[in-house]
Amino acid sequence: MRSDRIRQAITAISFLITFAVNVAANAVPIGGKMTNVISDQFHVYVIPAGYVFAIWGLIYTLLGAFTIWQGLGRNRGDPILRDLGWLPALSGLFNSVWIFLFQYELFALSVPVIIALLVTLIAIHLRLWRHRDGLRARSYWLVRAPWAVYLGWITVATIANIAQTLSSLGFNGFGIDPPLLAAAVLLVGLAIAVTFVRRFGDAAYGWVIVWAYAGIVVKEQATPLVAGVAGLGAFVVAVLVVLAMAGRRRGGAAGAAVGAPAAA
Repeated sequence: MRSDRIRQAITAISFLITFAVNVAANAVPIGGKMTNVISDQFHVYVIPAGYVFAIWGLIYTLLGAFTIWQGLGRNRGDPILRDLGWLPALSGLFNSVWIFLFQYELFALSVPVIIALLVTLIAIHLRLWRHRDGLRARSYWLVRAPWAVYLGWITVATIANIAQTLSSLGFNGFGIDPPLLAAAVLLVGLAIAVTFVRRFGDAAYGWVIVWAYAGIVVKEQATPLVAGVAGLGAFVVAVLVVLAMAGRRRGGAAGAAVGAPAAA
């Protein structure tokens, strides 16, 4: 159908624009400052060490693979991709707009945009969850994993963006000791991650949370409370992910024994 071709093309264009804007943010750089320079202007305790942001390379590699996959002629009428509709393209729009706002240090405006991106990624995840039995092996890595990794990272990025914005506005946390406030924020993030991993058992999402929290431990070693809570969070999520993966393997073995498909 013509609408499917248009959707495929717009999704591909959205990805290419988003990737180009992300590269330009540091190569030009947009706004005159490197992204990490802007980020380092504020010490809010919930931003991971710089090396952690290398995950964007993985995210864009996975999204690139998805973009190519969804653009193939044989996948034009794929019911899963049709169900996703315009959401992947919309996520690219929100990402690009957020980069411009952040690079020009319009932090207050960037918050609703990253929240909109987070909501879009949640919607994508929920739609893919409906099709989980059809997303295994190669299709899992090409369709579901890219959005799970992306969602995991934006979950952390949203928390960091909000904290950074409040700091830029001079918010002092109602006089609460900053490390204590940061620890509370990390616990909220941990509660979200635990709920998500237990509900959906998505290892890709969980490992991203572990990666980010471990990065906070590295960065905040001089702040024992923050590093301790982040370390605890990384450990708890890692255990839940391992248990979820072990459970899927047991389920797969049982399914194979009776001729039933393994659970996704």
